[in-house]
Amino acid sequence: EQEALKRLHRVCADVDYVCKFEKPKTASTGRPGCPWEPSTTGLSPYLKFGCLSVRSAWHAIDQCIRGRNHSQPPQSLHGQILFREMFYLLGAAVPNFDKNEGNPMCKPISWGSDPKLLAAWQEGRTGYPFIDALMRQLKQTGFMHHLGRHAVACFLTRGDLWQNWTSGRDVFDKLLLDSDWAVNNGNWLWLAGVAPFSAPYFRIYDPCPGPKSSLNAEQTGEFVKHYVPELKGMPARYLYKPWTAPLAEQKKAGCIIGQDYPQPIVDHKDAREENLARFKASLDGKILPEKFGAATSD
Repeated sequence: EQEALKRLHRVCADVDYVCKFEKPKTASTGRPGCPWEPSTTGLSPYLKFGCLSVRSAWHAIDQCIRGRNHSQPPQSLHGQILFREMFYLLGAAVPNFDKNEGNPMCKPISWGSDPKLLAAWQEGRTGYPFIDALMRQLKQTGFMHHLGRHAVACFLTRGDLWQNWTSGRDVFDKLLLDSDWAVNNGNWLWLAGVAPFSAPYFRIYDPCPGPKSSLNAEQTGEFVKHYVPELKGMPARYLYKPWTAPLAEQKKAGCIIGQDYPQPIVDHKDAREENLARFKASLDGKILPEKFGAATSD
């Protein structure tokens, strides 16, 4: 509790940070020069374990923003707390909230089941450095930024590997310091594209994020090099797609793709198109509850 309150105090001491906080604008790859340091508050594990009460956090934030111009929910810090409460409500009210079957908040999708694909994703050896760095960060630190969670969840499910969201949920439940039953299930339902509150399933993240990506991944390579040291000698311009580096560059970097670091486990472009067709086929001809947009009238 003492450490939680100290961290809350440090966060709220930076009033400008609190007032301007917008979660989608924070970096998935940590702070510049310190990729292991979260770009967010780092309070979630303390909330999860009850070391910090939600009310204390809410009122401390409220004291910072009162009388000042500030960001608004859902992007703001208050918005993040409201998301947590939303998932708690859904977890309590929705039958089988943690399952595919009998869950009114889950579209019926015919997911694949390939232990080798799941293991490669979990162990950070997919051949996609951004994904692998995030998964290794999770294993080493118990933390991953929410945009990183977006990226790896999309990659495992509808984006690339077509594996069941519950498999990824279970890995997160085991490794995340802030793992919380309601929030973890809610986020995986959201990111797998199967919930009524999900973004459209055809909005798929590129696992090789460029400077304009909504994943807010830094482009110098320091995050990847920290968690995927095999690539520490690779020039930044090739770091998110090291297989495109000429062999001479790979040799110079001391990392031959397919030998020192894996080839991509799938071709993203091909997998994306195949999975979009699979997702659509899973939904075709099925009558969805009104909450999924099947209603013809109010």
